[in-house]
Amino acid sequence: QVRLVESGGGLVQAGGSLRLSCAASGRTFNTYAMGWFRQAPGKEREFVAGIRWRVGITYYYADSVKGRFTISGDNAKSTVYLQMNSLKPEDTAVYYCAASSNGWDTRSIHEYDDWGQGTQVTVSS
Repeated sequence: QVRLVESGGGLVQAGGSLRLSCAASGRTFNTYAMGWFRQAPGKEREFVAGIRWRVGITYYYADSVKGRFTISGDNAKSTVYLQMNSLKPEDTAVYYCAASSNGWDTRSIHEYDDWGQGTQVTVSS
């Protein structure tokens, strides 16, 4: 089991930036991927970005955030970041980080075993 704690959310104006952090602890030795998901009220939780440690490091992004968001992390899997630039009101949601023991379909919510509590991101127009 991996314990995940998100931080860095807040209120920002459109066009601004935020950096989210996800601190991981526990049994991270068998974590092969971590991802960021977000969920707005009345909507399904959706994939935002992911990082996979499988013979090197692979990065994944949703089309809606590609070019604006950057995910990063270390091989120790202690902390994963999500740098969010050029934020839009449509980015407003609760952002969750998650850990996967598979790392096959990094974009899928079903891939992930453990989840953080989430951090609120609000982008005003």
